[in-house]
Amino acid sequence: MRVLITGGAGFLGSHLSDRFLAEGHTVVAMDNLITGNVRNIAHLAGNPNFLFVKQDVTNYIYLSGDLDAILHFASPASPIDYLKFPIQTLKVGALGTHNALGLALAKKAKFFLASTSEIYGDPLVHPQREDYVGNVDTIGPRGVYDEAKRYAEALTMAYHRYHGVDTRIVRIFNTYGPRMRLEDGRVVPNFVAQALRHEPLTVYGGSQTRSFQYVSDLVEGIYRLLASDYNDPVNIGNPHEMTIAEFAAVVNEVVGNPAGITYQNDQRIKGDPQTRQPDITRAREILNWEPKVQLREGLQKTVEYFRQVL
Repeated sequence: MRVLITGGAGFLGSHLSDRFLAEGHTVVAMDNLITGNVRNIAHLAGNPNFLFVKQDVTNYIYLSGDLDAILHFASPASPIDYLKFPIQTLKVGALGTHNALGLALAKKAKFFLASTSEIYGDPLVHPQREDYVGNVDTIGPRGVYDEAKRYAEALTMAYHRYHGVDTRIVRIFNTYGPRMRLEDGRVVPNFVAQALRHEPLTVYGGSQTRSFQYVSDLVEGIYRLLASDYNDPVNIGNPHEMTIAEFAAVVNEVVGNPAGITYQNDQRIKGDPQTRQPDITRAREILNWEPKVQLREGLQKTVEYFRQVL
C-alpha cells in the first residue's frame, strides 16, 4: 500500500510510519510541526519508501499518485498543546478532517480517523463503551479538543454514509512510549522527568483513575482495524485501571527514585475526567486484539528514551 499519515512527525504518527514501512508499504508523512518534530522521523531519512511533506492539513491537500489509505492523526493532543493552540485544534478537527476526507474520496482510499477517549468527556458510565455518547462540556477549556474530535467523527461518518468512503474510527485511550515530548504536559512525561531528576513526583489529587497502554499495542490495534471491514468506532486502550497515585508509585519504582511523592490540591483543568477505562470487548471480538505489554516493561523502555533526551 501507499499510505498518507497526517501528523506523521508526531509521537503516534512516527511509530505508525515505522510499522507501515516495516510491513513493506510506502509512507508519506505530512506535518506542520507545531507539536510534531522531525527528530521523530530522522531515522527514516534516505528510506526510498518514505517521504516527508511539511504542510498544514487545514489548507488544501494535494498529493500526486495513487493512495490506498489516509490515516488522519494530525492534531495537538495534550492539554498544554490544545490550550496553547485552541483555534488550530478546532481547525484541524474540522477543516483538516474535511480536507483529508476529500482526498480520500478523490483517491478512492480508505480513511482512518484518530479519535480519542476524550469524546466521552467526564464519563457517567464506567467503563466506557463505544455506544456511550459522552458527557462533554462544550464551552470549557478542554472543549476545543473534545468537540473537534466529536465533529471529526460525525464528518467521517457523513462521508461514509453519503459518499461511500471506506472509513475507520479508533478511539485512543492514554498511550505512552518513546518520542513523547518531555514538555508534553501529560502525566507520563511529567512523572518520568521528575523521577529521573530524583525529585518527588507532584500528584494533584491522586484519586482520579487512568489506564495506560504502550505505544506498540496501540499501533497493532490500529493496523488491525485498518485491515478490517468495520466502520463504527473501536476503543483501543488498556482496561487495567489504576489511580494516579498508584501510577506515580510504579514510576518511582521503575526509575529507582527515592524522593517519593508530594500531594497537592487538585489543580487539574476544569472538565478533566475523574475516571477513564475502556471497554475493549469490540476490539477483542472484531480485531482479536488486546494489549500485551505490561506496565513496568513499557515504562522501562520509555524511561530509557527519556534518559537520552533529558
